[in-house]
Amino acid sequence: MPAKSKTQPIKTDDAPNCEIHLVHLDKVVACQSEIFSPKQAQQMADFFAVLSDPHRLRLISALAGQELCVCDLAVAMKMSDSAVSHQLRILRSARLVTYRKEGRNVYYSLADEHIVNLYREVANHLKEVYPQTS
Repeated sequence: MPAKSKTQPIKTDDAPNCEIHLVHLDKVVACQSEIFSPKQAQQMADFFAVLSDPHRLRLISALAGQELCVCDLAVAMKMSDSAVSHQLRILRSARLVTYRKEGRNVYYSLADEHIVNLYREVANHLKEVYPQTS
């Protein structure tokens, strides 16, 4: 007797869809200039992949209000300096954070206002969708 499969069939009726197939050509034409090229879509997917790590998001939240050195970030995050540095390297390679050296310390900040705004918009959205209960 064959083993039972652990996978469940995919339900196709979960998402509502049109009952009558009617294409609104004017709307299709209007939105086509906004649709990403495959290369642009991949770049955005890569960007969001960097943001998909909770440690990196916590670092971004810490840096949203001020510039911090690696030592301060490590203590605030309750992580080792090397673990924080590793995550910051990833954020830096994605151009999400920037740094400056002052003596022997390295200070990080969010790269620009786009990143600050993105962080704040998502944080505000989540507060509305998932209001915290006290």
